[in-house]
Amino acid sequence: MSETTVPVTSTAPAASAGSVGGRRPARIALRSVQVLLALFYGVASALPKLIAHPSAVESFDRIGWGSGAMYTIGALELAGAVALLIPVLQSVAALALSALMVGAFIVQLTAFDGQNAATPLILMAPLLLIAWTRRAHNGELLRLALRR
Repeated sequence: MSETTVPVTSTAPAASAGSVGGRRPARIALRSVQVLLALFYGVASALPKLIAHPSAVESFDRIGWGSGAMYTIGALELAGAVALLIPVLQSVAALALSALMVGAFIVQLTAFDGQNAATPLILMAPLLLIAWTRRAHNGELLRLALRR
């Protein structure tokens, strides 16, 4: 029996720059985290602000910002939640929501005596992971923006 050497080539598509190491389970896990964060920001965080739920109104009155800031932050959170689900926007959305979380952390420390200050920091960890992992889409977004 003779042995022949045949070059081995992969027929699987190469991992894109925006993927998580090209491994399917990692991509699915990251996408699941994005969907969960989008649900959290859209439903649990933005919705109470946008419908002026008494708990949201009370919180914004306590820090002295009023309803204008409440609606603005709610709208930003909702926009970020939707953008987390759009491939070309997901990295920028994760960065923008992280910036909101920096502000939420500062507010928690100053206005609420640090009562829930860890929550924004905990939310920032997966957001920053998404921003870093999906960063290849930023070039595509820039190309789209410059075309106009």
